[in-house]
Amino acid sequence: MQMLSPNQLSSWSHRVLDVRERDEFASARLAGPCECVPLATLASAASGWDRDRPLLLVCKSGMRARKAAEQLESLGFRQVHVLEGGLDACRKAGVPLAGGGPIPIVRQVMITAGLLLLAGLGLALLHPTFLAIDVVIAAGLTFSGITGVCPMARLLERMPWNRALSSSGGSCSC
Repeated sequence: MQMLSPNQLSSWSHRVLDVRERDEFASARLAGPCECVPLATLASAASGWDRDRPLLLVCKSGMRARKAAEQLESLGFRQVHVLEGGLDACRKAGVPLAGGGPIPIVRQVMITAGLLLLAGLGLALLHPTFLAIDVVIAAGLTFSGITGVCPMARLLERMPWNRALSSSGGSCSC
């Protein structure tokens, strides 16, 4: 695995893979040709790729891209590069980014849960029965953490501002 700094991006002319989830990719990504191949689907997607072709892996901070690089190298890929520091480093270096889609679903869940918890606490000042809102949200977050299934995220994915992501069917090239 080789590292590529944000300042070296302008000289990169090979394939760029963003290994974040589709909602993250839609909200911000490198400007220019890039493909969204979430880390969870990378191994199956890579099965038909040329193992000698240079690849640049990108994520938010570089952590997932390094995991992806290790995965690809274990599959026999020989020219795997990771964008050092990910998109966070690109922002700091002034590298132009594209996107502007909705906030990632995980952040939408945190915002919604936080607002519901605050509303429950505020309403509980009027009547203690409203603490039930906080109990339901806390139980839901605990359930999601244990099972990996988040009903609130599934509900938010159906909201109008997120519909383009759910109907894109997996294609997330820019």
